[in-house]
Amino acid sequence: MIKLNSNQKSPTGSPANTQRGFRHRFLAKLLVICGLCLMLSPDNSAAQERLPKVVESVNGEFVEVKDPAGPLPGSGLQPERGTKIPFTPQEIIEELKYYILPFVIASVISMWFIIERLVILRSGRVIPRHFVTRFLKLLQDGKLNSRSALKLCDENPSPISAVFAHGVRKWGKPSVEVEQAIIDGGERQLSQLRKHLRVINGVATVAPLMGLLGTVVGMILAFNDIANSSAMGKAEELAGGIALALLTTALGLGIAIPSLIMYMYLAGRVDGLVMEMDQSAQDLVHLISAEGLAAGAASRKSSSSAPATTTKAKPDKTTSAS
Repeated sequence: MIKLNSNQKSPTGSPANTQRGFRHRFLAKLLVICGLCLMLSPDNSAAQERLPKVVESVNGEFVEVKDPAGPLPGSGLQPERGTKIPFTPQEIIEELKYYILPFVIASVISMWFIIERLVILRSGRVIPRHFVTRFLKLLQDGKLNSRSALKLCDENPSPISAVFAHGVRKWGKPSVEVEQAIIDGGERQLSQLRKHLRVINGVATVAPLMGLLGTVVGMILAFNDIANSSAMGKAEELAGGIALALLTTALGLGIAIPSLIMYMYLAGRVDGLVMEMDQSAQDLVHLISAEGLAAGAASRKSSSSAPATTTKAKPDKTTSAS
């Protein structure tokens, strides 16, 4: 038998060498697997640079949007604007189309009657100061009778002269009758002064209701677009109904607010003119009523006799002094 030397290695090797070889083979297999995975995997660099496809329906066909995100920040190109609410008059007209006709008609009616009332309610036209002052002065001095006073009122046509004419027709009657005649004439003139103010107030009331109706119609259109499956998630498809709702509301308020302001201003002007006419009419009653004519005649008689008494008194003083 042959004995093995203790220093001579066995054919199978030591346990340390066996473990080291197993590690090397495992690492080699792992590297081979990683290399195969890298070789078989697709190139994702192009996919990362490419934007996802966006498809829209155009005339019943699906078309890919070439540039959904717009130009790059450094390209110098301006991105296209998305859907927005119209702001300029031309854009508003194009967006509303025939829905704008009621608002145009309402604004024309309001402007027409506002300008007409501003011209009619001028203070110099309703109460001419020179006529009122001269008329009352002539009556106070006793230089007018009923016929001449009525003729003077007819020669100076105005609301205040028409009121004076109603009173002059009751010349010499008791103050109650004269005042009642002036009140009747004043009511007729007041109705003429308030004429067309109700139209302005009507426009101020109806314009917001038309805007509210447009809002309801616009919201109906928007919800109909939402109910359509092709409009889900597309804000531009809903912009038409929302724009109609907002624009009609803005137009209604834009017409109603100035109309209401002018109505309140014109109504206040009418009230101020009526108060001034009433004051002048009261002065007329005191001058042409039976009581006023008697008081005026007495005052004129006393004023005419006062200078004669003074003239007689002066010689008496001189005589007594001498």
